[in-house]
Amino acid sequence: MKIKMLGLSVIFILLSCKSVQERDNKMDEKANSDAITEVASFKGQQVTGVTATGKGRLFVNFPRWRKGVDSSVVEIIPNSDPEGYPNESWNSWEIDKPIAENKFIGVQSVLAFEDNLYVLDTRSQLFQNVMDAPRIFVFDLATDTLSKTYVLEEASYYKDSYINDLRVDKKNNRIYLTDSGHPGLVIVDIDSEKTKRVLNEHTSTTAEQSYLTFGEKKWENTIHSDGIALDIKNERLFYHALTGYNLYSISTDALKVEDGEPIEDQVTFETKTAAPDGMIFDGEGNLYFADLEHHKIQYRTPEGNIYTLAEGEQIRWADTFSIYEGYLYFTNSRIHEVGADISPMTFSLQKIKLPSSQEAH
Repeated sequence: MKIKMLGLSVIFILLSCKSVQERDNKMDEKANSDAITEVASFKGQQVTGVTATGKGRLFVNFPRWRKGVDSSVVEIIPNSDPEGYPNESWNSWEIDKPIAENKFIGVQSVLAFEDNLYVLDTRSQLFQNVMDAPRIFVFDLATDTLSKTYVLEEASYYKDSYINDLRVDKKNNRIYLTDSGHPGLVIVDIDSEKTKRVLNEHTSTTAEQSYLTFGEKKWENTIHSDGIALDIKNERLFYHALTGYNLYSISTDALKVEDGEPIEDQVTFETKTAAPDGMIFDGEGNLYFADLEHHKIQYRTPEGNIYTLAEGEQIRWADTFSIYEGYLYFTNSRIHEVGADISPMTFSLQKIKLPSSQEAH
């Protein structure tokens, strides 16, 4: 009888622990959802990129995927209307107009690094071919003036390229870019301004499928190498196709612009993940990325474990990330929801507290 009672007690304790754990998990999920705060919203303007400077200035960008883009690059100013950056003239180009040197054509990403803002211009409109060479405009944040322009050399891109995202490697004086239109990576040497294309049409940069699934709906598109993140501590570059589930990395030592040696055998398959868009490392080596198909933001620890930071309807295609003072900022680009007319839709910039205060890489 005592043995039976002991068995029942163990079962009761186990069930109680399971119940508490389930309750705690639900509370954590709710807390994560409630912790998301809207920073800014944009009616009829589809935002993709976001970046925060070390002093807390916030910038977002709007690609010219359709007519009606008010500004390509915008600074979010507290208690004020967003302003086109660096001025109205830079944001004044319109679809089907002649291209101009000092005007944004199709900005896909912005990245604040140290005292500069890097603006990645695909030089593409309406998802069409590159109009002239893709480039990076570099603005001095102290003066808000153009300080440098890196123009990709002809051998570094294709007409159907869509140069998507970028990271700056200070130690090696390089800029790394993904090409989601024609699979591959591009490397810019900051000093010489030479550019080099690597892993062109390689398995690691090529989309694994031609769609993502949202409930019972298929979003059909083929998006190659897209998200990119730099692990400074371990000197590795991570990248991921958008329509795919494999995360890859490569040593930054292998990505020397002047080195003509093949690097395909130096690519490392890291792990299976959800299908993400942008990615970012924090100061402790956690890699943040979205699970687009399930409205989640997840992170991978240095040990390789994957956890969910937040999930729910406040996450609607978390496109790009930036970190400032312990908060993860992300844009909701709602790419899977849009139609021909986005004028009634609202897109947003959100933030959520990280598990611990970290700085971005």
